[in-house]
Amino acid sequence: MFDYPVILTPDDGTMLVTFPDVPEAITFGADTDEALMYAVDALESALSFYVDDRKPLPIPSKPKRGQKTVRPSALECAKLGVYQAMMEQGIRKSELARRLGWHMPQVDRLFDLKHASKLDQIEAAARVLGKHIEVSVS
Repeated sequence: MFDYPVILTPDDGTMLVTFPDVPEAITFGADTDEALMYAVDALESALSFYVDDRKPLPIPSKPKRGQKTVRPSALECAKLGVYQAMMEQGIRKSELARRLGWHMPQVDRLFDLKHASKLDQIEAAARVLGKHIEVSVS
């Protein structure tokens, strides 16, 4: 759902990573593996700007044959899914707080991609939006 294609470009002895769909996300590493590892953090940081500014999340384009993709961690994907559902339904954070019976700081933490929210909190938010969280290991 949040698999974003990356462009890997050799750059003066390092590997530069950019995201065509998320221009704010840029990073590099000593080699491809390190660059892709750092790309997760760059992507999460950039997507947090969209959440903070209450903007729709960028839609990942289809990767070209052989093109690598990067996605946020599982917890962040769950948070982003709830955020996206909230945006699609035109629900503000204050309405989500009311539906959940939470205080606003709790809802703010839910959408803070650097905060280690509990999965049951994310599930509760998804539920009041008519959604559910699916977890799989593949």
